[in-house]
Order: sequence, then C-alpha cells, then structure tokens
Amino acid sequence: MQDVSADRRTVMTLDAGGMNFRFSAMRGGRPVVESVLMPSCPNDLNDCLLRLVEGFRRIKEACSGPPDAISFAFPGPADYPLGIIGDLGNLPCFRGGVALGALLEEKFEIPVFINNDGDLFALGEAIGGFLPYVNDLLAKAGSPKRFHNLLGVTLGAGLGGGIVRNGELFLGDNSMAGEMWLLRNKLSPTQNAEEGASIRAVRRVYAECAGVPISEVPESSDIHKIALDQWLGEKPAAVEAFRRLGETVGDAIGNALTLVDGLAVIGGGLSGAGPLFLPTLVAELNSDYILPGGKSLRRLASHAFNLEAPGELAAFLHGGVREIKVPRCSLEPGDVRTLRYDPLPRIGVGLSRLGTSQAVAVGAYAFALQKLDQRS
Repeated sequence: MQDVSADRRTVMTLDAGGMNFRFSAMRGGRPVVESVLMPSCPNDLNDCLLRLVEGFRRIKEACSGPPDAISFAFPGPADYPLGIIGDLGNLPCFRGGVALGALLEEKFEIPVFINNDGDLFALGEAIGGFLPYVNDLLAKAGSPKRFHNLLGVTLGAGLGGGIVRNGELFLGDNSMAGEMWLLRNKLSPTQNAEEGASIRAVRRVYAECAGVPISEVPESSDIHKIALDQWLGEKPAAVEAFRRLGETVGDAIGNALTLVDGLAVIGGGLSGAGPLFLPTLVAELNSDYILPGGKSLRRLASHAFNLEAPGELAAFLHGGVREIKVPRCSLEPGDVRTLRYDPLPRIGVGLSRLGTSQAVAVGAYAFALQKLDQRS
C-alpha cells in the first residue's frame, strides 16, 4: 500500500457540506495549516464559487510553499474525472452542470482532483486506517493472511460506499462504482437500501415502534442513548431501530462483498452506534440461503467476523493456520518441505480507525499523489 507519511508534497483540501466549506492543506498525510471555514451559499452560484476560490486562496497563503494540487470530496452526481458537478440536492446552485475543477485549475494553475466522499473515505482507510490496522494485527499474530481489498461504507444522512483494490480506487466508467445506496432494501424490497440505512431510517423505525409521530422523534444520537439506557425514551423501539439498520446494511454489504471479497469498514455519523448494529449486520453476512428442497447454502463463501468483538477478532486472526507437507513423487531421501497454509476463507467488518473526516482527507491527499505520479 502507498505510504504517504514521508511525502513532502502539499495538497489543498476541502470538506464540503451543504451549509459550510472547510478548507485545509496536507503534507505527509497530515494537516499543515489552520483550517478556514466559510459559508457555502448553496442557492447563489456566483457567491458559492467566490467562497471556494477565496477559501483556497487563504489556504495557499498560509502554506509554507506553493501547493502541488487541490483534491477534495464533493457531492454527486458529477463527472469527477472532468471535474464537472451536476444537479445537487443540498447545493441547488450547481444544477445544470458546473465545471468546478476547470475553474479552480485556471485560478490556481495546479491540478485539481474531485471525488465522492465515500470513495475517498475508503481510500483513506485503505492507506492509513482500517486495512493496515488489520494487516498489522495479522502480522503480529503470526498469520500468513493479508488483505488488499477494502469496501468502505458510510452511514449518516445517506448510505455511501467506495471500493479500493490493491491501493487504488475503483471508480467505474461513469464515476459511479460503490453506489451502495442504490442496492435493494431487504426489509422493503420496493425501496433502495438507503431508506433503511440512514439517520432518517433510524428515526422512522423508532416512530413506528414507539407509536409516536415522526415530528416527536428525537435525533438519532439520542435514540442511540435511549438504547443504552442513557436517555429517557422507548428503549425497545430504539434497540429495534438499530437492529433493522444492521440487517439492512448487512444485506447491502453482503451483496457488495460477494463481488469485492475483502474487508469492510464503516464510518459516518451512525458508526458510533456500531455495538448496537454490528452483531446483527455480521449475522446477516453469515446467514444462509434456503434452496429448493430445503437445503441451505451460505450467503457468503467466506466466513464474516465482527472485528470490534474481542472473541471474534481473536478467531479471525488465528484463522485455520496449519503446516502441510509438499508431496513427493518418489522415495528419495531428504527433508520433507512444509508450507504454512490457512484454509479458512474469511472477511472482517469493523469501524473506522481514522474517523470519517480524517479518512476522507487522507484519501483526497493519497489520490492526488497517485495522479501526480501517474502524470510525471
């Protein structure tokens, strides 16, 4: 995997929200300036673009040397390779298509790279977060197993995703790979998965189970506290809300991991409630299909482990390692060679090790360095 910690190039970054833009710069995978916060002006394109240019201008002035690139996450739909932003819901002034990347390249005369936040989250966790964390634990445990592929999933206002293969983002031909939110919702098959795997889904299930109007439902963070007996409310409804979240997300991740065959890391605002939904999520991954005639078939070819549960983590790290002899075709004397073999196919699911915002920033930095190296 790419090591960005010693790289001396500077990349300006942006955390783009519907109401605010937060600008920064990174070198060696770490922030090197104080961030700059500016309102996004979501309904006025000219004001919004002026804020973007002004924010990056302030960051450039704060850098100790000229930056090498700009790289950041921005909401879609978009043609990310061309830097064209499409019809956004939370930034309506971009509707009709805006060539944001080209504008910034003209203003700052350096390369500009724009991606989806789910993609950059996955890359950040692959470069400096969950993936190296798990591989380091495997090495310390003496296991020959190593992972090279990662599915990143973000749970918050929506359901996002990204796929990293051997240290590089898999973006797809239309910049739409990893669109987890459009998978089918297991619990409501006429809907997409995001309607069962988001903040609004948690609040809606709580309202349904508690028998209260949605207008009276607390925030998802408070529902989390209710489930833990840390806040007054309907605990069974809160527990059920996160259980259904786990089942829906588990089904979506199961569909994705069937194709990706790697680790899965979860971030976003709802990831703090991981202990409430991860057991259900992993149980869904380890569930069975029922075939005609009543026979069962595993949902995944690999066994799934909850890497936040100490017992499951220990079993995951141990695997099924054993020594096997290299067969001989004759009775000639000599030492019999052996190989270490781990026949247990497995994947693990866990929570972000960097934090979602930091993972996106590291991903943006690493992506820019990859593209700069390819150009040179």
